[in-house]
Amino acid sequence: LFTDTTHSGEIGTKKKVKRLLSFQRYFHASRLLRGIVPQASLYLLDEDYLGQARHMLSKVGMWDFDIFLFDRLTNGNSLVTLLCHLFNVHGLIHHFQLDMVTLHRFLVMVQEDYHSQNPYHNAVHAADVTQAMHCYLREPKLANFLTPSDIMLGLLAAAAHDVDHPGVNQPFLIKTKHHLASLYQNVSVLENHHWRSTIGMLRESRLLAHLPKEVTQDIEQQLGSLILATDINRQNEFLIRLKSHLDNQDLRLEDAQDRHFMLQIALKCADICNPCRLWDLSKQWSERVCEEFYRQGDLEQKFELEISPLCNQQKDTIPSIQIGFMTYIVEPLFERWAQFTGDTPLSENMLNHLRRNKAKWRSLLHKQHSSSRSNDHSGQVTGSQEQTLNEEETP
Repeated sequence: LFTDTTHSGEIGTKKKVKRLLSFQRYFHASRLLRGIVPQASLYLLDEDYLGQARHMLSKVGMWDFDIFLFDRLTNGNSLVTLLCHLFNVHGLIHHFQLDMVTLHRFLVMVQEDYHSQNPYHNAVHAADVTQAMHCYLREPKLANFLTPSDIMLGLLAAAAHDVDHPGVNQPFLIKTKHHLASLYQNVSVLENHHWRSTIGMLRESRLLAHLPKEVTQDIEQQLGSLILATDINRQNEFLIRLKSHLDNQDLRLEDAQDRHFMLQIALKCADICNPCRLWDLSKQWSERVCEEFYRQGDLEQKFELEISPLCNQQKDTIPSIQIGFMTYIVEPLFERWAQFTGDTPLSENMLNHLRRNKAKWRSLLHKQHSSSRSNDHSGQVTGSQEQTLNEEETP
């Protein structure tokens, strides 16, 4: 989004990102409503690739699901393919009498509304969060109480929770005086935009037009409540409330309000579950999110703005960013989630991955520090130091 604009020289010191976010959503939605489906949504794959994708979908509930491979096998259509499958698996198409063509069109709109040039906040991230949400919805403590409406809300919120994300954070939008920051009064700016964009596409596609008006209004409001819960600034608010419920043992999942709260927690977990994945997958996500941070830092430097925390490539290393993220954000949330689920195999698996991945990042950080000290002293690493570094690198 920003690369194209900065090259054209159209962004001034005070007008860097104005009116760019909503254009892409309008453009894609309008094309689709005229019946012009983007080429990217066509399944121009040979039978071998389709067979492999179908085989992967048979294991969509497994935690080691490789969303990057699935995206390649579906020709970049991981979000659409995954959602169509999950809606069918959970019986939502039949229960809500959804039209398959309309459902597919809506999902293409959502997928196309993500910015593929974002290293992290793109449709593959949305598909990854949706797959994680599917796993959480199957946890017995939650699954035994969920209604079809709960499941549809959970999957839709996961798929659309970052739609039309510009690749920069809320503080950036505020300090550049972006029109969205003004519109939402600097509160949950991106999350409000994701929600409103989703509602716009739901209405434009008419996916739920056959349902009673009060039902669609309730769905829209609950979608907003779920998506707004992903605002990282509200992390402590949700953790304190979850801790209180768990300590008092007063969660009543027969109650729609308590179920909705746990759906919010499940979505928050799904949104930041990357450190709980297998190392190879987790590492890719870590590198992608940091690349997006660094791009924002470069943009801020270009326009002589203060570089945001975590966005300075010269100071903020990937290992240090990840260790801090795991320690202060991920661990507290997933430990509480495991307490809620009752230490199921999935929760134990995620916590084990989290501990191992954190240890690997610590090892890499220690290696960086050792290498930096060695270079400062002598400009080269001695034989004994090299042996030490090699030992540190071994998990």
